[in-house]
Amino acid sequence: MVLDRQGYDDLIMHLTQNLALFEKPGVVEPNAPTVMELIEDVIAEHVMLICQQHSELDTDQRSQIVREVDGIVYDLQEVLSSVVNHPVTKEQREFIDEFAGLIKNLFDNAVANLA
Repeated sequence: MVLDRQGYDDLIMHLTQNLALFEKPGVVEPNAPTVMELIEDVIAEHVMLICQQHSELDTDQRSQIVREVDGIVYDLQEVLSSVVNHPVTKEQREFIDEFAGLIKNLFDNAVANLA
């Protein structure tokens, strides 16, 4: 659906261009989740939005979205392996929110092209 598309390659390039955000210390808010916890939570919220907004998706299509999102989260975990257990900084939180929105856009476009 999206993993084999140019948009996903562009998304990974965007991540690699912003790795410096995860390599430098920043301001950590009190009780901040870890980088991985935030990634999982924010992306899960976006997956739920995709499924709510596209009620025409059948079970197989929803399952495919979930499988591909699992692959994306795995890729993020691999790329960010050295910091996934660190508390997230304000800058990292902003990037993760943006990145999850871009993932949602990829799936929204893919779903629109199914019709």
